[in-house]
Amino acid sequence: MQVKESLDQRYCNSITEYSRFETVEVKVGNLLLGAHNPIRLQSMTTVDTMDTEGSVAQSIRMIDAGCELVRITAPSIKEAKNLANIRKELDAKGYPTPLVADIHFTPNAAEEAAKHIEKVRVNPGNYADKKKFEEINYTPEAYKKELERIKSKFAPLVQICKENGTAMRIGTNHGSLSDRIMSWYGDTPKGMVESAMEFIRICRELDYHQLVVSMKSSNPQVMVQAYRLLVHTMMQENMNYPLHLGVTEAGDGEDGRIKSAVGIGTLLEDGLGDTIRVSLTEEPEFEIPVARVLAERYHEREKLDTEINGAGDVIVPQDFSPFEYRKRESTELNTFIGGHQVPRVILDISKQNLKDPFVLADAGYVYSAVLDKYNMGDQSIDFAYLGDQLPSFNFPGNLKQLYDYSTWLTLQKKYNCHPLFTLEEYVSAQKRDAALNLVRVSRSNLYTDDFANIPFDHTLVFVLETDEVHGMADQRAFFFKLLEAGINTPVIVKRSYRFGDANQKDIDLKTQLYAATDLGALLLDGFGDGIWIDAPQISLKFNVSTAFGILQATRSRISKTEYISCPSCGRTLFDLQETTQMIRSKTDHLKGIKIGIMGCIVNGPGEMADADYGYVGAGPDKITLYRGKEVVKKNVPSANALDELIDIIRTDGIWIEKE
Repeated sequence: MQVKESLDQRYCNSITEYSRFETVEVKVGNLLLGAHNPIRLQSMTTVDTMDTEGSVAQSIRMIDAGCELVRITAPSIKEAKNLANIRKELDAKGYPTPLVADIHFTPNAAEEAAKHIEKVRVNPGNYADKKKFEEINYTPEAYKKELERIKSKFAPLVQICKENGTAMRIGTNHGSLSDRIMSWYGDTPKGMVESAMEFIRICRELDYHQLVVSMKSSNPQVMVQAYRLLVHTMMQENMNYPLHLGVTEAGDGEDGRIKSAVGIGTLLEDGLGDTIRVSLTEEPEFEIPVARVLAERYHEREKLDTEINGAGDVIVPQDFSPFEYRKRESTELNTFIGGHQVPRVILDISKQNLKDPFVLADAGYVYSAVLDKYNMGDQSIDFAYLGDQLPSFNFPGNLKQLYDYSTWLTLQKKYNCHPLFTLEEYVSAQKRDAALNLVRVSRSNLYTDDFANIPFDHTLVFVLETDEVHGMADQRAFFFKLLEAGINTPVIVKRSYRFGDANQKDIDLKTQLYAATDLGALLLDGFGDGIWIDAPQISLKFNVSTAFGILQATRSRISKTEYISCPSCGRTLFDLQETTQMIRSKTDHLKGIKIGIMGCIVNGPGEMADADYGYVGAGPDKITLYRGKEVVKKNVPSANALDELIDIIRTDGIWIEKE
């Protein structure tokens, strides 16, 4: 199959088959990363780096869980020196796993760490810069002088890494771009890329190439755009350094797993990524099973023929950019789906007990037998698919019912009931619904006579399915074809998952991560007016929660409070897991608000990215509270900090009491 895309859209090997973007091989101690090596898994310790025994014990737990690189913070030279002791103890216990020093602000700590361990990570936004959040208008001459200053600060580390065989990650974070970068590029993916490229170019000039690069953000959309633009930029400059993938400050539990899968999985689908870290506000060893599920999917896919089938060329529309978000324009039908409406959620309840109205509770509709009415929640589905089954109770008035076409024809009362057709049924149907007609299609249908004969009108909705191994690419190609043809019909994206006889915990995790990847990747590019997770092995409640979690992570439909929470490290000044749960318990009813919870100043205010409010460790038992990136209250005692945060939200007029 021929693929037509312009050079200014290129960011991966192929958009029609799975193909790892080939990078240079980097040696990190005894571990080879990049090139044709497996996608490597890593995590980060959370104990104080000066606690040698605790750091070693936690590292061993991480390694035993499958961690292949262990990152440890080194905020000052004393921690950097102690990395030698941690390395020595791990070696003595038979754990030669490479260690990575995490450096912010302190070049001397990086230079010391590079002498003792296998890899250092530097953040170009603050490695040689004191970020002041000042607006400075740099002239080209002043900008050039700043780059010369950066080189003088950075070159000694590069030389030490060359001498000691130490690898380096140049890790840009969305929220900690330097004032210099902000002045020219703003808080954008372009700025993130240029921040890293400045340091990469210095490394190349000094003939140092043991580099890994990352573009992290707490917003998966920004993160994906930045990595794509990074690869595009490296291609133009004949570079292909390995990529470290991660969504920073993803949070905890379901939200953290879904947000990580949306960002990391989207890039893995296009063959980008050589090592991954899933950042969860949990014990670090719990990150590894999530990372493993994401990585192993592509280890398996590499063995398969993934070229998407079907006739015709795939043409990437000229007005589609992989580096910026633009929602596909679709026709708004009956003020319900398409257009400016939020993406809709479809749930299959055809196998449930349709004699019991309480079955809808897991779908977001809680029935009161006393009042004979339903109460909706923020995560209430929009369509219930019943197949050929008829309920014996009345549905809530704002929940639309979907029936197979043959069954829909038999209904006496069709209000709020809509047919689901095959393409052949729809084209030949003598009777259709006056409001909404949903038609199952796949990309291969595009080249059939039936598709050519579709009677397009303002009732038609496509339900897009795929059975391709590389299903996301197949469905994306369908959207490209619609854009090329100027077809504005709304599209519900459906993905199906079956995992044999695996245990329930594995089934739940795989379904959640795969769906977040497959559906999230399309939503991040503006494709999809609804989603349908077809997964009979998981509970209805888990299905619904996953669907709304994906919409939340892609910023497509906000249904709950969002927490941008760092995963903790040796710099953390309070118990992040306990504090996150405490804040969540008091604020999780504030739909649409984003709260950043950061353990220290390194991860805030910058790393809170686009949070509305911030709760940041400022010292032992001290919290600084933010509105956006603006400090509102400094050094608030921890015991009072949550109440003070609530008072700030109340003062802004958006606090509501919890029911």
